[in-house]
Amino acid sequence: MAPPKGGYAPDLDKFLDTLKSRPVDASVEFLISLLKRRQIRGSEACAIATAHVLLQVVARDKWTDVDQLIGRIQLVGRKLVTAQPHELVIGNVVKRVLGLIRDEAEEDRNDTGNDSPTGSTPPLPPAIEVTPIDKQIRPPSLVALGSFARTQSMFNLLSDPDFIPSPGSTPKLGSGASTPQRHLQSTNVHALRSEVIDGIEEIMDEIRQVDEQVQAYAEIVIHPGDYVLVHQPSRTVQKFLTRAASKRKFTVFLVVDPSATSTTDDSYAPLRKSLTSGGSTVVNIMNVGLMAYMSKVNKVILGARAITRKGGVLVDAGAAVIARAAREQGRTVIVLGGVYKISPDSRSHHEGFVEWGNPSKYVNFADGTMVGQVKVRNAIAEFVPTELVNTYITNLGAHSKDHLHGIIADHYKEEDINFDLFGKIQR
Repeated sequence: MAPPKGGYAPDLDKFLDTLKSRPVDASVEFLISLLKRRQIRGSEACAIATAHVLLQVVARDKWTDVDQLIGRIQLVGRKLVTAQPHELVIGNVVKRVLGLIRDEAEEDRNDTGNDSPTGSTPPLPPAIEVTPIDKQIRPPSLVALGSFARTQSMFNLLSDPDFIPSPGSTPKLGSGASTPQRHLQSTNVHALRSEVIDGIEEIMDEIRQVDEQVQAYAEIVIHPGDYVLVHQPSRTVQKFLTRAASKRKFTVFLVVDPSATSTTDDSYAPLRKSLTSGGSTVVNIMNVGLMAYMSKVNKVILGARAITRKGGVLVDAGAAVIARAAREQGRTVIVLGGVYKISPDSRSHHEGFVEWGNPSKYVNFADGTMVGQVKVRNAIAEFVPTELVNTYITNLGAHSKDHLHGIIADHYKEEDINFDLFGKIQR
């Protein structure tokens, strides 16, 4: 028997490569297994994978009316959310797609109210060709501003009065009115399928363009001579800092996980190089010495894993204590994240947002006495309460917590907001 091939670890790219050759149900189950094993992790990767699977469901499943399609999306969505409930963006994408289907069905119903052509149902389209992550992004459709309004407070300093959202901004969904689902004419199935596919592709384009759109605000937020503190900066935060450093000089306090300093790989070496090449200064600090530097900090910038409807933020473990320290010192806390990370989820128990991981990097089995007598828990993600955050910067601009409900209303339908993706799966 030949030995198995080494070095194969399925990830997002390999998952996308298999979509065109697998049946839809097999792709769904494959994604579920990858999510459970955390081989696909992180907000953007989980959102992109979810959108691709739902696109396959729309394009390749056999459905004859909107109710069948919505029921199928809800079932697949529940399976994905159950597989990895800590990634709130999975549920966000599912509900965005549900709202998209309702809007397109409503438009088709209105368009065919006066003219109802007859004919046989067109054949189903072939499998959708999966677009690689690094492929050139097609220009999305024009976007409505929605309820995005200029803040009439200190946050107005972060907004450009002449700002117009770029074409990659999130498309606005319609009102929250319920859409009649029954009796969709067979001749409209093909058109509806194509419209929903186009809408899902626009959602994926939006997700990919978030970093470029958010970093456009870097020069407004960060001023020359500022002292900015960041914690294990995500790619969005890194691009934000790099954009600011290309125009001005400032100092960055980089807080890193103490266990990461013992490894030979420095994941933030490119960030340090890009910042120092422009004349900015980077200072490494540990959590234990945080308060000694907080008095010099002007603002704290955190990357969001997800943002709840009330303004609480899911962040990497260690960022919550920084936000509390900033609040005690009266420093501004700014959260960066795309609109797709703003969740309509109404769960109130914040303990459910905390993700626990392997504690072996802090306590290993060589410490037999401690392992046998002490239960060690290692948090991977934790929750920052709303009152500790001052400003949210998304691809639509700068917002206060009072504006988040308007963004949710623009991007989700009321019936989908109230739909429980954590409910029991009916097989």
